[in-house]
This record gives sequence, structure tokens and C-alpha cells, in this order.
Amino acid sequence: MIQNPDQFRTDPAFLPDQVRDYRLLMRRWKRLIREIPFLDFGIFGEASGYPLMVVESKREQHALDAPSLYISTGIHGDEPAGVEALIEWATQFLPTLAGWNLQLFPCLNPWGLERNIRCDAEGRDLNRCFNSRKVPQIRAQLALMKGKRYDVGVMLHEDYDARGFYIYEASLPRPFWGEILREGLSSSMSPDPRGRIEGRAARKGLIRRRIDQQLLKQLKGHPEALHLYFHHAERTFTFETPSEESLTHRVEIHKKFLEFVLKQLDH
Repeated sequence: MIQNPDQFRTDPAFLPDQVRDYRLLMRRWKRLIREIPFLDFGIFGEASGYPLMVVESKREQHALDAPSLYISTGIHGDEPAGVEALIEWATQFLPTLAGWNLQLFPCLNPWGLERNIRCDAEGRDLNRCFNSRKVPQIRAQLALMKGKRYDVGVMLHEDYDARGFYIYEASLPRPFWGEILREGLSSSMSPDPRGRIEGRAARKGLIRRRIDQQLLKQLKGHPEALHLYFHHAERTFTFETPSEESLTHRVEIHKKFLEFVLKQLDH
């Protein structure tokens, strides 16, 4: 058990340049995982000279029927709140999840994170590359995910155009969780009120659309969420916070979203 969780917690005045320090982020994750015996910290590849982190359950530590959770963040380098939120959430909750099947990707675009740039060093939007084997880091990530199934996959994002938080939900089983997650968060931040978000119909910050193979054929590149939906996860959530909101508030909302997902998964 972690002796002093506050040693890893971000001060409310945590500076953006510190949040964007990837080497510091790696050190924080390494210190954290050393305190949790049922988790492994690993490097699954590299991108533009940066090692890529993965945190996952040791195989011998989880039961086959245990809850299974996938979380990633930082695939867009100009969206730092999810990166910071994940490690703060992890510090509080990971020690309580012994026996769970976990796979976390703490930052998928470190080059972009340190430069506040959406794309990677090659100018690629990595969140449109999950149907390609030509991007080495995506190929390495997919190899690590091969054969895995998750009850829930969560991707943390931010949006400069957002007027509140919003949620993309893709789910096979019923009932849907989107409304429950939205209502749980609404006391802390208002959901985006727009009726259409990024060209898709939205209802009080919730986007749920028909997803099938025909949709994949229409897309020039495949997002992480759709790859998960078709190959790995029964439910996927892409969670977006407004980039114009304060960093501290965005981090807190991301953490709350993860907390509510945990509650639903643990029911």
C-alpha cells in the first residue's frame, strides 16, 4: 500500500511546463508502481526518442472473471489534462484494484506533449492510425493488446471548441452508461449544450452513434476507440473536456469521470 499518496499528487498551482515534462512523468509512474506489487511498469516501444510507457496487471495476479479496464491518454500532445489526471487517479485508486485486469497507457504522444502539438513528430494524428501497421508505435501497441478483452475502454481527451464536457459512448451491452456518467459529472462541470458536436448529433453532452463496418469503410483513418470497440472492448468511452477551462478543473473532471467508470464497472 502506498505510504504517502500526497507525495505524488499535483499541487493546485502545478505549472503547465511541469505537466508537460515527460521524463518527470515517467519518474512519477515508476515510483508509484514500485509501491503496487500486482502491477508492472514497462516500455513497449519508442517514438522520436521517447520511451512509451505501459502499466498493466501481472498475469498471475488477476482472475479470469475479474473486471477488465483499459485507459489511455496523451495521444494528442496538446491535451495534457488527461495525462495528469490519470496518474493522480492511479495514485488514489490503483492500490485498491488488486485482482483486476488493467492496461494503462499513460501518454501515447510524449513528443507532442512536450511541445504542445496535437500530432507526432511526423505530423501524424495518431488517433487516426489504428488501422495502419506502418506507424511503429501503433504496431507495438496493437501487439501488446493482441488477444486481450476489456469490459471497458476509456480514452481521455480535450477539445478547444468544447463548451463543457462531452462523452462519446460505444456499447454492445445494455443498459448504456452514458447518462449515468453524465449526470454524475454535471454537478462539477456543465455538459456541452450543443446539439451537434464535430458534425455528430449530441444530447446534453452525450454522443452515441450507430457503429458498424460500413462506418469504418467511410473513415480515412481509424480512431483508437473504434479499434477497441471492434476488437477488444464491450464498451468504449472517449471523454472530452474544454481546453479553455483551467488546467486544475480539467484534471479534476477527468479524475471524476474515471471514478464514475470504476463505480459502474464494480457494480
